[in-house]
Amino acid sequence: MSRKTILHMLTPLKHMSPFDVNMALDAGYDAVIPYTDVGLADVGNLVQDAIFSRPPDAGVATGIFLAGKDAPLALDMLAAAKKSMVPPFEISVFADPAGSFTTAAAMVAKVEKALIKHHDRGLDGTSVTIFGATGVVGYCTAVIAAGEGAKVTIVGHNGIERVRDIAASMKDRFDVSVEPADGSTESEKTALIRDSEVVLTAAKAGVQVISKGQLGSAGGLLVAADVNAVPPAGIEGLKVNANGETLDATQAVGIGPLSIGNVKYKTQAGLFEQMIKAEKAVMFDFRDAFTLARTIAK
Repeated sequence: MSRKTILHMLTPLKHMSPFDVNMALDAGYDAVIPYTDVGLADVGNLVQDAIFSRPPDAGVATGIFLAGKDAPLALDMLAAAKKSMVPPFEISVFADPAGSFTTAAAMVAKVEKALIKHHDRGLDGTSVTIFGATGVVGYCTAVIAAGEGAKVTIVGHNGIERVRDIAASMKDRFDVSVEPADGSTESEKTALIRDSEVVLTAAKAGVQVISKGQLGSAGGLLVAADVNAVPPAGIEGLKVNANGETLDATQAVGIGPLSIGNVKYKTQAGLFEQMIKAEKAVMFDFRDAFTLARTIAK
């Protein structure tokens, strides 16, 4: 008997993202059910309700999606979901809070491809500076890039304290080393950009973080990328559809938010499709997203 594929979508927020609901249904799920205001302590009971309501061989037809806007919390929820499985009663789980895991994976994959194509090198040993690293996308971007051997600096826009704490949490949770830096002033930002080979911006939408003048001062800059599609661009002069074109007054190539978004969309859809087609239960986080995004990015 053919069983319906069902996705239970959990978020600690007041609303589930319509974006994620649409993505899941378009990927092929028969039914998508959102649950809001879900706390970490709620995850175990919800997962066990889902696994015990269907026989073990229907586990792969049942999924959990973890949303929200907090990357560490989503990972804690993923761990709680895994702990709640009672083999052979198991279901698939995919964490992607605010689309951050798939967006970060897409950004790093696009940067990696640009480095290889235009500069004959990869991420390992490359200096990467991330503006907006206190947000979910910037956080995951930093962890992925550092995990690939990049020398990552995360920049605070209002002091170093918060990014210092975030760097310590990344070390504790993922055993990756990133450097915190203060980018509160334009001169501090200019100095950080001047010493960077890759500059990434994942700041709040509609905020220009880097000017053309600051880009022009970076003689060693190789790649600049931005995830903000709302004007003004996070990086002045970077077109939303840039896909490896040379940036004015630099030797660097630019990657715009629509180029990153195309890979992000395909990555999220692809992971949903993998869940539906899996022969046994799977669990996906930003590392799985990056593995897939690498095969998609061009």
